[in-house]
Amino acid sequence: MRRFSQRNSLVTLSDINITPLLDLAFVLLIIFVITAPLLDPSIDLRLPEGGRVAQRVDRNRIRTVEIDKQGRYRLNQQLLPLDQLAEALAQAHRDEPDLVVRIRADRECLAQDFYPVVDRCTQIGIRNFSFSTQGPARR
Repeated sequence: MRRFSQRNSLVTLSDINITPLLDLAFVLLIIFVITAPLLDPSIDLRLPEGGRVAQRVDRNRIRTVEIDKQGRYRLNQQLLPLDQLAEALAQAHRDEPDLVVRIRADRECLAQDFYPVVDRCTQIGIRNFSFSTQGPARR
């Protein structure tokens, strides 16, 4: 007859086999790597191919439009109402088809003063814009 000792029955297993745990972790990692690109929430877009390489713009092709916080427009330092501004930009666009409009708007400028300039430029046929911003403050 076999003898069972009380001492052996109370001994707990102190080694844990982590091989199944590692197998599970690797399987989950592989599943995540395969399915992550499929879960991209972005819109499916077909982007156009790149155009020509960026080049320096001649200063004569740039017109600067400034908008202050009161909604007043200046074209190259000359105060103009929106209609005259649009006419001046149209004339400049007829003279220079590759015209670039640089828009400098005050940070407190309202959108109702900013968007009409962009809208008039696109109606004229101007497609090249530059929006001026201020860099972060240095500490």
